Amino acid sequence: MIREFQMGAEGGGGFVMWFLLMCAVVGVGIIIERLYSLFIKARLNPRTFLDKLIKIIDAQGVKGGIALCNNTAAPVAKVLRAVLDKADKGKDAMEEMVTRSAAIELAFLDRGMSLLGGLTTVAPFLGFLGTVMGMITAFAAIAIAGEVEPTVVASGISTALITTKWGLIIATPLAIVHILFASKTDGYTRDMEEAASGLIDYLIERKPKG
Repeated sequence: MIREFQMGAEGGGGFVMWFLLMCAVVGVGIIIERLYSLFIKARLNPRTFLDKLIKIIDAQGVKGGIALCNNTAAPVAKVLRAVLDKADKGKDAMEEMVTRSAAIELAFLDRGMSLLGGLTTVAPFLGFLGTVMGMITAFAAIAIAGEVEPTVVASGISTALITTKWGLIIATPLAIVHILFASKTDGYTRDMEEAASGLIDYLIERKPKG
């Protein structure tokens, strides 16, 4: 892999190959961070957590529910904690807190996604740019030589196409991963919003002790 990057850089792709390598490294870094955030830190199912939280509130009151949320490191716990903080202030106050806290947690869930999506667009363009630069270099060499040697032309074009190849190799898996992460984030967000609405309805109907 490194050898091909070197060949592309030396064969006309130049600095473009190193930019492609940077795209690959940054993309892998974002994927690792998102895997941790979405599948480890946010692995808690919002609906399951809501059921557990309601049982705790029934048994220990709102303070017990707040303690459970404080001891749970997941975005949904922070949103539901915000609801419990305004449990005695009415529905409007609780919904306002959901909006505020959800905005903060959604920023956490979406972190790096824009950059990941950008890399899937930029990498192929960088690849095409490297190929064009390589082709220009190859034909310039032919013009200087004053004759067309098929092996020289084929070799130059082959080397130039390396950048396009790597641009697509980098962009394709990043695009697939971006789709999977976006789907995971959307699903978690919907479940979190439903959990918050369910908790608000429960607090209004049951009016548990503080």
